[in-house]
Parts: sequence; C-alpha cells; structure tokens
Amino acid sequence: MKKELLAPAGDFETLKQAIHNGCDAVYLGGKKFGARKFASNFDDQEMVQAIKYCHLYGVKIYVTVNTVIFESEVEECLEYITFLHKSGVDAVIMQDLGMISLVRQVLPNLDIHVSTQAHTHNANQIKLLESLGVTRVVVAREMSLGEIRKLDTKLEIEAFIHGALCVCYSGQCLFSKLLLNRSGNRGECAGICRLPFTLLENGKEIKTDGKYLLSPKELNTTNHMKELMESNITSFKIEGRMKNPTTIGFLTRMYRMLIDHYQKNEEIVLTEEEQKKLMLLFNRGFTEGYLFNQSGKDLMNITSPNHVGIPIGKVMSVTKKRITIKLDNTLHQNDGIRFSNQQLGMTVNFIYDQKNKLISGANSGDIIEIDNKIHLTEKDIVLKTVDSLLLLQLEHYEKKKIPISIRVYAHLNQPFQLEITDDFNTILIEEDIVEKATGNGTSSDRVFEQISKLGDSPFEIKDSNLDIENGIFIPISKMNELRRKAILKLIEKRENEKKKVIIQEKIHLQKVVSHDSILFTALVRNREQLLACLQEKVDCIYVTNYDLYQEYKNYKNVYLRLDRVMNNYPNYEKDRLLIGETGSIISYAEHNCLHSDYYLNVTNSYFVSYLRNLGIFNITLSIENTKEEISNIIQKIGNRGLEVLVYGKVEAMIMKYCPLKMLVGNDTIPCNICHNGKKYELLDRNGEKYPLIQDKELTHILYYQNIHLENDMKKLKQIGILRYRFDFFDETREEIDRILKKYKTILS
Repeated sequence: MKKELLAPAGDFETLKQAIHNGCDAVYLGGKKFGARKFASNFDDQEMVQAIKYCHLYGVKIYVTVNTVIFESEVEECLEYITFLHKSGVDAVIMQDLGMISLVRQVLPNLDIHVSTQAHTHNANQIKLLESLGVTRVVVAREMSLGEIRKLDTKLEIEAFIHGALCVCYSGQCLFSKLLLNRSGNRGECAGICRLPFTLLENGKEIKTDGKYLLSPKELNTTNHMKELMESNITSFKIEGRMKNPTTIGFLTRMYRMLIDHYQKNEEIVLTEEEQKKLMLLFNRGFTEGYLFNQSGKDLMNITSPNHVGIPIGKVMSVTKKRITIKLDNTLHQNDGIRFSNQQLGMTVNFIYDQKNKLISGANSGDIIEIDNKIHLTEKDIVLKTVDSLLLLQLEHYEKKKIPISIRVYAHLNQPFQLEITDDFNTILIEEDIVEKATGNGTSSDRVFEQISKLGDSPFEIKDSNLDIENGIFIPISKMNELRRKAILKLIEKRENEKKKVIIQEKIHLQKVVSHDSILFTALVRNREQLLACLQEKVDCIYVTNYDLYQEYKNYKNVYLRLDRVMNNYPNYEKDRLLIGETGSIISYAEHNCLHSDYYLNVTNSYFVSYLRNLGIFNITLSIENTKEEISNIIQKIGNRGLEVLVYGKVEAMIMKYCPLKMLVGNDTIPCNICHNGKKYELLDRNGEKYPLIQDKELTHILYYQNIHLENDMKKLKQIGILRYRFDFFDETREEIDRILKKYKTILS
C-alpha cells in the first residue's frame, strides 16, 4: 500500500513549503466552514490558485469543510463545495453527516474524507461511514495503532502522526463554546485546555507540579516509522494549519526523509542535529500519544502549555537593567528565549560580552548579558524558543522538479516534432521549421541544448530521444518558441487536472409535523432522581447507570443512556436506548427503540432526515443551535421527535486522559482513585468549579453552571418544539420537583 504524507497549509507560503519539502498531499481551509477559523486560510481566488499549484507539482489537495453546518448555511455550504469540486479539489474533509449525505446525493463524483471531528473511534462507526459512500476516514487521536490495525474496511484510513493534540475527543468538546461562546465545532476553539486549573479534592487544593492540568504534549512519532509504514494507515497527517511555514516545511521534509529511508531499507533515525531543530521549531514536550499507548505523564505537560524550545543556560544574576546568563548552547541576536520558572519570554535584541561590548552571538560556555526588558526578578533556567539563524536557513528551500521525457524528430520535408511527457500527460508540438542546411547545419547536441533550456520552469529532463537528420538547419528562435509552447501546454494540462463534475438534484426532504402534547424528558444519575422523575410523570427518563436501568426497565418510559465512546457493543436487544455516538445505530437500530443525544451535533434538517431514515425515533438537537436555527430546521423538516435541552449541567469535555490517575494516583496501576468516595473538581482562574466524573476509563468534565432556558420556553413552544430535556447532576428530589413544576407552569 502506497503511503501518503499529508501536510497542512494555513496560507500560500506554507503550501509552497509543504510541496517543495516533499508532501504527497496538502489540506487547507477556505474562509468559511473550516475547523481552523483563525488560520489565514484561502479566499476563493487563492483557492483556485492553490489547486492549480498543487496539481502542477503532482500533489493532491483536500479542503476542510469540517464544521457543523447550521440550517441557514446549508445552501451556501453546498454552493461552496460545488465550487471546490468544479475547481478540481481531490476531496473535501467533512464532519457533518447530514451534509455528507446531501453532498453524496448532489455531487456523486466528489470524494469525501470524514474529519476527525466526526469522532470516529470504532469499527461500527466506520461501517456506517462506508454506507454513506465516503472514501476516507480520519480516525480519532485516541485510537492506538493496535486498534487501527484491527479495522477491516475498504475506506482509506488517515491518522495524525505529528502535532498538537486535543485532550478531549475531537468533535465532542463544548468547553470553548460554553465558556466564551467560541465553538470548537465551528473552528473557533479558544484553547481552554491550555489554561491553568487547580485540582480540588473535597474542596481542598491538591498540590501539583504545574497548573496546566489539561494540556497535552506535542505528538511525535519519528521513532515509529517502521510500524507506521507496515500498518493499514493510508495517510500520515501532520497537524499545524496555525503553524508557520518554516516549521511545516521542516516537518514535511523530516517525515519525507524517514518514509524514503524505509522504502530504501535504510536506517530510519533522526540525527542529533535534526532532533535539536525539531525541538527548536515547536514542542510542548513530545509524546508518542495514544497511537503508541502513552498516557499520564508521558502524554501531558502540566508545567507549560507553550512551545518550550531547548534549555540553553542558566541565569547567574539579575538586576533591573541586565540579566547575566551562562550559556551551555548558542545564542544569537533576534533569537527568542523564555525563562522557564517565571514563564516570561522575550526576543534578544542586544547581547553583551563580559567587557560590555555588543556581540552578534555567543557559544556554549560563554557568560553574557542581555537587557532586562521583561522585569525578570529571579534566577531561572533559560530556554531558546526561536532560533533566528535556523529560521533564515529554513526559509530557503530547493523547488521541487517534475521529471519529464522529451522526444525530438527533425527530418527534411517533415514537420519538426517536439514531444514532452510526464508519464501521465503527453504534449506534441509540430511545425514546419526544418530547412536544408547551407553550412554545417544544426547538430543533435545543439537541438538538445536548446530544448533542455527549461529555466525556472517546474520541470527537469530525465531522459531524451532525439532523431535528427544530418544536413538540416533549424532556427534557434523557432526551437525556443516551440519549447516554451510545449512547456506552457504541459503546465496548463497539469494545473487543470480534475474529475468530471456531475451535479444531481437534491432529494426532497419529507416534512413531518407532530401535534402531540408537550413532553418532558430527563437524564438522571441516581435512584433518588429517577424516583423523582417517575413521580412527576416525566415522559422519558434517561438513566446513566446500567444496574439502575435494569431495575426499572419495566417502566416503558425508562431508557438506558449509552456512552459517547464505545469500544464494544453489549447485547441490549429490545432495550430502550439513548445513543451518544453513531456506531450504536449499526448495533441496535434493528431491535431497539433508539433516541439520539445532543452530542451527535445535529444542527440541520439533512442530519435530522439522515437519522430518521436510520430508525432514530427522537433526536436531541445540538445545544449550539440558536432558537432561530431550530425554527429553520422545523420549517424544513417538521418537528416530529425533535428534542431541546432546556436545563442541566452539560459535559464540557470527555477525555481518555484521567487527571485523577496522574495527579492523585501518580500513574500507578491499578488505580482506584475514582472509587474512594471523594469529590473532585477543577478550579479555573475565575474561581469557577468544574465537576470531574470518572466512568469506564473515561473522564467527564462538567460545566460549572447549569443551562437555564426558562426565558426561551415560550418561544420554543411557539416554533413547534414539543420535547423538552432536563439533565440532572446532583439535584435532590425536592429540587427536581421544583424545577419541573416551574417549567411546566411556564408552558401552561
């Protein structure tokens, strides 16, 4: 299986760096609908240029359209994807299953790759994606290589091998949306996981070595290329649409080298110098990630959420004006440094030697001084975070050359023929320019000299075949003209390589309107809450505890809430289930009554229609929908079975990482911290407390406050919502009674 090296591009310069340093494909985003809204990204004109540039160099281009799509955006999004298809993209990367189903109907000849934002972490989910007709899936970063190897699928598998890690399962994080109204599912993530937190045990602080308790290290798999090359992964993905061009260029060149070494049966290792450059360009500390079964301290860097660079010395003394440093590595003007303990950073503008003379740089063992423009107060360890000379070096790269073969036929009384081929395309130029020589004539060597003057074109000649008759004359200017014409034609042909575009009409969605009475649904976590909901005659009760569900399953309104992360599917035949991930549809739709949770991120009518067609009876809409968007969905598809969360404590994150095991249990195995009966919370900078729940090797972080939509209830009723959802956490029986009666009164 040929392996693809896939590099990110946040702008055109990064695109060039990726291509000329050896990637096979790039992924990038437009100005809308991409999960990296704050990268530079590409407007429509730049996108067309990028597609042409990639195809010129034989590189595939995939465009991210991987946000959730609101109902008001459906037509604009479809129009944009149609534009991309017509412009020649090789695939679009998408998250929203409703939009994927729509695009498959309308643009059947466009390849779709399913984004890691779609939360694909098991074989059943992949079976569902196969039925949608997509061609590739980007698996969750939480999957190990062993788990990936067990996947039996016709889909191409793409996996991240380098770059930043999300601590939460991708597509399942609501932290940024809840706290700052910046949705990670809309490309607006504020990086809450990189902020400081304090761990509380029964309300008291637990001392930790650092404050950045949710911040993972940087993924780095350079030591595992042999295992990766021998796996079923098709595409090796580098993260980094927000990273600078030189970093992406270096990462691409480094992984290209390792892949090529493997293919040539050469040693697959980085030199010490390459490892140093890698650390200088960007690292938060390196981890091999869940891909290679790392966790705890091997996965997380709680001391710093930023690029840490490399240590280069120690502060010997500090005054208000100067900082004296003893170096154990080089330092030059315009380098960036950070002082480790105090987390203060600066660019070094001036360096002074021990005689107070300005110098441009210093070496290991030197004692130097720099200006104290950041008001450093204590001795510290010095880290180099920017190496200015390295950046200058990496800005310059050798442009990739495309090998071509040329054939020249030149005989008297015959048209001159120049044929250029790149193994896929052949350009033939013919013209009557051959004359009888009056002198020595034009030799084969002279013909080759002129034809091979490719200048700064993207081509280089790998072989040639010249059939030149003796005693003929060919004007040099004409040969140059034909060469230029042939090269331009080949460039044009390569740049405009694209699939046939087929556009079909959208299938009309069936609008189903319900006139049932208003229903209340509730999620409960214990017996007291369940009994309270039964007493209040809640129409549908979702139970998180399996044993509790078994005890009360004879009540027709009691459902079992399944996990959002499923690694196996127990036999729940004929049970009533609330599902939180799409693989459960494959397992349970045939024999069960299924409702879907709001973590499926349903934000448009096409997703509603898709789930209805799969046998989902009731669908809880994403909490990211506004009232206006909910109204738009109902106008298009009807209100049958649509449910809205109006009260409750929402899960901000779900993680494979367990802070309790690492920070309290010191990564010991087995760990029973979560069963010690104590209450654990994360405390943020503003004094807000986020409850932690550990369940089945997953950690859930709940938001610090409850959602209350009591002021929106009459509007929701007016637009047609009949099902109202309540998520209870630690409410008592009395509190539940009061809350439910309050909302019933509002709607009466």
